[in-house]
Amino acid sequence: MTLEELREKIDVLDRQLVELLSERARAAKMVGHLKAATSLPVYEPAREKVVYANVRAANKGPLPDIELTHIYERIIDVMRALQRDELASERNAQAQQPGHAAGAKAGIDAPETGTQK
Repeated sequence: MTLEELREKIDVLDRQLVELLSERARAAKMVGHLKAATSLPVYEPAREKVVYANVRAANKGPLPDIELTHIYERIIDVMRALQRDELASERNAQAQQPGHAAGAKAGIDAPETGTQK
């Protein structure tokens, strides 16, 4: 393949990655909604370990496992932030509803850590 052909192939792959990451983000947002509804924390280290193990098991190279894990650490960090932002927006919308006691939920466990605010 020529340099131009390889670059075109990479451009196609990049577009596919963007679509897959967007699909993953949509799924992560839905997970965030379910976590909020069931009072689960956004940050679940045990689940993240499973994701990393799955990624390493699926890795056939040429990326070393550690480098692929670093990429997934960043992906998961972004997805977790997306969930937190979405949940914060939902809480703000609920707080704005008539009849909702403003601040009634203040001091409850923060969903991302399970600790008091």
